[in-house]
Amino acid sequence: MVPISWYLILAAILFSIGVGAFLIKRNVVTIFMSIELMLNAVNLTFVAFAHMWHQVQGQIFVFFVMVVAAAEAAVGLAIIISIFRTRQTLNVDQINLMKN
Repeated sequence: MVPISWYLILAAILFSIGVGAFLIKRNVVTIFMSIELMLNAVNLTFVAFAHMWHQVQGQIFVFFVMVVAAAEAAVGLAIIISIFRTRQTLNVDQINLMKN
């Protein structure tokens, strides 16, 4: 039996990697992947606590987070493709659509 602290440490590491990539990387696709990594870290935490307390609410919340993440990915990738077609770049420093 793996103790819950290991799951929480793994979730903290994954979340930290996601935050680091979100803050450092300038590519939109990498930023999207880092957001997904942070959401999965939170999901791991919910599942670990749900298993520890023998409750199903944590797993239900994980399902909703996954649904929102899938919708976010679909809309976000459509926006990324649209931006790439018009600007020919995915660098967030060069994408400034609101300035004009």
